[in-house]
Amino acid sequence: MRLTPVIRGAATYIPGLYKVVSKWRKASAHGGETDNAAYCYEVWLKHLTLLWANGMRTIPDTVAELGPGDSLGTGLAALLSGANHYYALDIVHYATTPRNLMIFDQLVNLFQRRAGRPSKGWPDYDQHLDPNMFPSHILTESVLESALAPDRIAAIRSALMHPSLDTDRITIRYMVPWNKASVIRPATVDLVFSHTVLELIVNLEDTYQACAQWLKPGGWMSHQIDLSSCYLAKVWNDHWTYPEWIWKIVMGKGSFYLNRQPCSHHIQLLRASGFEIVAHLNWTRTDGIKRSQLALRWKGLSEDDLTCWETFIQARRPNRATKPTPPPN
Repeated sequence: MRLTPVIRGAATYIPGLYKVVSKWRKASAHGGETDNAAYCYEVWLKHLTLLWANGMRTIPDTVAELGPGDSLGTGLAALLSGANHYYALDIVHYATTPRNLMIFDQLVNLFQRRAGRPSKGWPDYDQHLDPNMFPSHILTESVLESALAPDRIAAIRSALMHPSLDTDRITIRYMVPWNKASVIRPATVDLVFSHTVLELIVNLEDTYQACAQWLKPGGWMSHQIDLSSCYLAKVWNDHWTYPEWIWKIVMGKGSFYLNRQPCSHHIQLLRASGFEIVAHLNWTRTDGIKRSQLALRWKGLSEDDLTCWETFIQARRPNRATKPTPPPN
């Protein structure tokens, strides 16, 4: 346990320092990555490729993203792949129209070039890509010819510039802040996804239940979740060493609140919300804290949870109603 995160958290309660610390936390939590078109492009292709590998066989028509961050770039990549309706849900208003338009133009260029993913090194993903590191078996020439037609690109641009205009062809809705499931009509979404966001949501149970409400029967979810201490410490799982009263000081006053929930908790909540888990990939590390350093609340962590620093989960809402698993205690 380090004192620096405690001091930074306490500083958020001091007038004049709140904005400074909050700006630093925002940059550290998101890494400024979603204002980069190549990053948004790769994130979308990763989720799409692995969804296809796990059974999805159509480009989702309606997509909802939790926590888009500094731009709507990842959702725009979904639209450029053939989706028609995109809902972006966040707690704080970060994305701006000028930035979104800049990212959009760069994304159009990436798709038109059939650009390969910018980086390599994840076999579970790379094995599904063609030699140019592009999912050409999903985004075929015919699919992209339709998705990237000039009139369709113009329609996406128009929706981005005038989100209040309702059209049947393209919809973009940026909903900030969202705090009720009613922001999206039930059973109207084909895919809900997020990328390193769910670790920052305090009420995970309500969030997963909202996702289940939004999705059509047979709809999909895809989430990459960072289970580390993020910007708080050099030791990746140090966040499990803080007693509850100190942790409240560390989190301070602001919109980012690391929930510290381990991988197994996400799995339990997914099942409790009625989802069928179709893929679950974990990244593990053994260079973190020792079990003896765990705070009282986390003494019962399994070895799998203690060593899991990131997880990638894909799930599906059953076509038929199923009896939910009882929620965890």
